[in-house]
Formats: sequence, C-alpha cells, structure tokens
Amino acid sequence: MAQQLSEQEQIRRNSLNELIKLGINPYPADEFEVNVTAEEIHDNYPDKKQFENVSIAGRIMSRRIMGAASFVEIQDASGRIQCYLKRGNLCPGEDKTLYNKVFKQLLDIGDIIGVKGHVFTTQMGEVTIHADEMKLLAKSLKPLPIVKEKDDVVFDAFADPEMRYRQRYVDLIVNPHVKKTFLQRTKMVNSIRNYLNEKGYLEVETPILQPLYGGAAARPFKTHHNTLDMTLYLRIANELYLKRLIVGGYDGVFEFSKDFRNEGMSRFHNPEFTQIELYVAYKDYEWMMNLVEEMVEKAAMDLHGKTKIQVGDKEIDFQRPWKRYTMFEAIEEYTGIDISNMNEEELVKTAGELHVKVDETMGKGKLIDEIFGEKCEPNLIQPTFITDYPVEMSPLAKKHRTKEGLVERFEAICNGKELCNAFSELNDPIDQRNRFEDQLELGKRGDDESMLLDEDFLRSLEYGMPPTAGLGIGIDRLAMIMTNSASIQDVLFFPHMRPEKKQVLPTAKDFINIGVPESWAEYIIPAGFASPDELKSAKVSQIQQALNKYRKMNKLDIAAVQTDEIEEWLQ
Repeated sequence: MAQQLSEQEQIRRNSLNELIKLGINPYPADEFEVNVTAEEIHDNYPDKKQFENVSIAGRIMSRRIMGAASFVEIQDASGRIQCYLKRGNLCPGEDKTLYNKVFKQLLDIGDIIGVKGHVFTTQMGEVTIHADEMKLLAKSLKPLPIVKEKDDVVFDAFADPEMRYRQRYVDLIVNPHVKKTFLQRTKMVNSIRNYLNEKGYLEVETPILQPLYGGAAARPFKTHHNTLDMTLYLRIANELYLKRLIVGGYDGVFEFSKDFRNEGMSRFHNPEFTQIELYVAYKDYEWMMNLVEEMVEKAAMDLHGKTKIQVGDKEIDFQRPWKRYTMFEAIEEYTGIDISNMNEEELVKTAGELHVKVDETMGKGKLIDEIFGEKCEPNLIQPTFITDYPVEMSPLAKKHRTKEGLVERFEAICNGKELCNAFSELNDPIDQRNRFEDQLELGKRGDDESMLLDEDFLRSLEYGMPPTAGLGIGIDRLAMIMTNSASIQDVLFFPHMRPEKKQVLPTAKDFINIGVPESWAEYIIPAGFASPDELKSAKVSQIQQALNKYRKMNKLDIAAVQTDEIEEWLQ
C-alpha cells in the first residue's frame, strides 16, 4: 500500500532526490568528528584561541537567508547555537552549488548538518560560528512542529499530551524543558546510587521472569516459556530474591528494577515502573527511616542545591526530620475516629459512615488501607512517615516488638502519594508460612492481589535470615516530585498508551461517491480539499477558483470547471 504524503513531505522527498542527483549522500556513513558542544561555546567564549577550529553537528532549527550570506541556528544535545554561512567561504571556487542550491533550496528545518569553522561575536552581540565547511548528515522527511517564541512568550507549542508521549522523539527536539526533566531524573537516580555505593552495599540483578510472583500485593502479567513449557510471570517486586541474597551472606544489597503490575493506569500509575529495593542485615525499620530521610534530602540537594522544592502550587521541604504518625494516629487525626480496636464488621460500618467504598472481598487489612487512602493520604503534602501497620496488611513484615496486632512497617507519603514502603523484615519461617496461608484464604474470597505461597523462599528462611531492614522506593513517583511534573507519563520516556488510531485518508473514490466525476476526483485533495466533508462545506465559487487554478498550474488536460457543474456534484 502506497504511503500517503502531505504536501510538505512530498516536497522534502523531492529535495532528497535532487540531492542524490547532485551526488550528495543524504545519509552518509563516515564519521563526522565533533570537538565542541553549543553549551561549551556559550559557557567559555570569548576564549578565542580555544574556539579557532570548532567542529559541531546539530539539527537546523531556524534559518535566515540573506542572499550571499545566511544565519542558521542548530541544536545539539546541549542546546542551540547560531552559525553564519557565507557563500564565498563555503564555496571558494567557481562552483556555488553547495550554497545556492543545496543550502538555500534543498535543506529544511529539521535536517542534521555538520559545521566546521571558528567562533566570533556578531554586531548584535550574539556568539556565532563562522562556517568554513558544511555537510549534510541526515535529511529530515517530516516537518517539525516549530515552536514560535516572541518576548519569551511561546506560541504554537507542541503541547498535546497524547502526541508528546506517543512521539517523544519530537517532544525532546522541540521542548527543551522535557529534555531537562529526564536529565534531572538521571541525576536523581545517580545520587541515590552513589549514596548506597558509598555505604558499601552491593548493586545486584535478579530475575524479571519468575515462576511465582511475590513481594507485593498486585496482579501480574503472565507469559509462557516454550522450551520449559511452563507459565512465568513478569515480576511485581524483587523483594523475595533480594532477601535470598541476605540469607546467602551479603550484608546489604540493592537493585534498581523494572517491575510490572497488570493494573489500572492514571497520572500516578504505569504498568511498567521503576523502583529501587534495598535490604540491609542487622538493621530495623527505625534505622531505615533515618536512611530514607538522609538519602532523599541528599537527592534534593544534588538536584536543586536546596531541600525546598516547588511542586505545583506547593512548596515541599525534604529537610530532616520528617513528621511521623502511626497509621491509627493518622486515621484518628483526619477522621476523628479511633479504629485501633475495631473488628472487620465494625470497620465495614465505619467505612460506610466515612463514605469509603469497600466490598465483601476485603479483609481487615484492606479495609483499613482503604480508609487511610481515602481520608489521610491526600492531606499528607510534606514528607511524612506512616508507621506500625496492622499485621493483616503486611504479610512480609515482622510483628511489632511491643504492639500486639501490628507490624514494624512504614510508608513515606509526600504530596498525597506513597513514595516508599519499608519493613523490619519477617525472618521467622513458621510465621511467614502462616502469613502466606492467610493470603491464600484472601485469594479464595476473591482478592486478586493476594500473595502466593513461595516454598523456595520459605526454604531459604529455614536456613536462617538475619534481622533485616527492607525498603522499596518508587523512582517514578519521586522523580515526579523532584522535577515538578504533574503526571507519571512526564517522567517516563515512553509511557504505555492505547494503540494509535490509524488515520484513514480519503481517496479519489470517496469523492466519486459524492458525485465528483472521475476526471476531477484525483485532483480534489492536492487542490486543497482534504475530505468530502471539507469540499461540501466550501463555497462553490471557492471550489471553482481552487480547481481551475490547480488545473492551470499543472497544465491538466481537462476543461475548466463551471459553477453549475460543481453545484451538480454537491447535490
């Protein structure tokens, strides 16, 4: 099936063919050596000696053609810089084709070129590269959505979220703030990684395809291994494998992992997400809270040079110490109700009174979690630790040392959303088996997020796991806050999206079907009417003028169309 092209796309393909006829390879294979970036020039000029012989490559973002000399702005990975192209310098001999034909007629905004020359300052005071050489490195066949700016006000921005997320490559080209967001995300990850490396913990890798999913309450993605003829799951967490390594004798292990949960999507949830999990032997959840405060405060300082960060209309301060509530204290603080001694029936009734939606599949822990999520989480804007969860909510956490019915667990909540989850890890194999069996009972009641019983993990605990503190931090959520991004899609290069709807473009047959004769049908679209509906909505005089103009320009062997003919078509 032939590719349907817009007028601009066809013009660029025509230019491509002209370049090839001139003996110019639009996609050369040889290396173009780059010895400087736009940012380095802007930061360090006027050190003239350093910039006497520069070689730079980038994408054409704007052009000002002025006869025998022109200005072109190119963009590399670091930013933009202006280049001055003079015909006499680019074409010192008699042949002026490179400037007159190639640059002025056959190059377009979006093309990638290489430029060699020296740096100078224009009369307007703009740092510019005076080009002695120019080479086409890649011809662009699709026009960019050019963002116009005047007096620092942006017009025609490439801002539609669906287009931006689906065509991230275009988003990164035309929206500099998007590129900055992802640079900050990487800087944040490196800050965390360096912090943990300096403490001597070992970064490891664990299986993504697992015979049993575990380590969290979530629905998995399922696949099949043909050679082994067995069902496998994309991991929902890497906790159980990392704790096996603690059993094996490592004192501290961590992993930046891609995890997958087959659940709903929102501006806070993507089915594929990144988290870091950390496990340290001979520590407890109190120790881990202190580590989280210190590590996240350091990340804020590394990114912004301060602990206070603007997030939407709020200022969030990551300076230690963070506020701490037990879960029951938080619920009482924001609802006025003490639920600490309620049974399941009383919790269902309380949830109803608080207008919290629950169902019959929910056990005691899930009921408490729903009440907390609805009534407390949205109020926790500054980073806050919520501690001491009910045992029913935390099948992998150690029972609290002094509070019956609770476990040693905390979550950090910030800007109304969970950032991390951590435990004093359960290392009693008998208690762990009983907790897994309780989860199986919840699964029978219809809870599709309950955990499975992992016999191999239980076997590892029977060899003995030292007291251990464990932590999981959602990297995407933390990146949203650290970069002031409103949606998780803004901090993922390629977020999951529904399949793209293919645009079905009209053909000559569609115009024939509404009454246009065959002799004219194939020329309606190039004459300026993109669809039958657009043709019908136009004035007869407008259609006549456009078609006859197209006929004359292209010397079509058809008689000029009259208004009464067009009226007959449109009936």
